[in-house]
Amino acid sequence: MVMAAESHFHILAVDDNVIDRKWIEKLLKTSSFQVTVVDSVSKAIEFLGLQEAEQKNHHQEVKVNLIITDYSMPGMTGYDLLRKIKESTSLKDIPVVIMSSENIPSRINRCLEEGAKDFFLKPVQISDVNKLRPHLLEWRTLVEV
Repeated sequence: MVMAAESHFHILAVDDNVIDRKWIEKLLKTSSFQVTVVDSVSKAIEFLGLQEAEQKNHHQEVKVNLIITDYSMPGMTGYDLLRKIKESTSLKDIPVVIMSSENIPSRINRCLEEGAKDFFLKPVQISDVNKLRPHLLEWRTLVEV
């Protein structure tokens, strides 16, 4: 019964590294989440409809329940994506989790202060994926209120 409810959660995973992207996708699917993967922040912004929402200034329907993104990517970083999401009136409540292979305390603190729900060190493990559940349940409670 729990797994059926979790399969309704849709997670957007963003990572430019194909191996890391396939690994996080496998972990999330193994945990019965619906997963969409993209390889850049710009593709995540496009998927989320952020560009259209900014141009037309209208409310965008939420397509995902959580975003997990790599920090270090060419062009825009995961931190840039986090800031764009938190600045969006329609997407600001979606939990964002940042992941990185670099354990840099100032970076981790900056992401958490900007609104990231968590920061995972790579390689992401199933125990990390299990930490996503409370954020998803909190998000669902916010949306239902």
